[in-house]
Amino acid sequence: MGRYEVASVGDIAPRSGRAVTVKGMELAIFHLSDGSYYALENRCPHKNGPLAEGIISGSYVFCPMHDWKIDTRTGEAQAPDRGCVHRYEVEVEGEKIFVHLDESLISKTG
Repeated sequence: MGRYEVASVGDIAPRSGRAVTVKGMELAIFHLSDGSYYALENRCPHKNGPLAEGIISGSYVFCPMHDWKIDTRTGEAQAPDRGCVHRYEVEVEGEKIFVHLDESLISKTG
């Protein structure tokens, strides 16, 4: 498991997302209104819409393409839609935000 710095705390406003690329993988980092951070693949399971550009409501992000509602905590689409995206562990240390990536996933995509 690799640990990668992806942003600083001040880089992502509350209730917003930001796309980052780590080892060739595009991720969406979300800052929720409760101060927590989550990371998902930056693609909707429906038509691969850019989740980092979606609107945040509570712990959900709404895909900007077709309004699918994805739980940032789990990567699961809300019913009746079906599907999920991979979720990555996030760690905040001081002012730095890190994600933990499985090295086997990096070697396949990057």
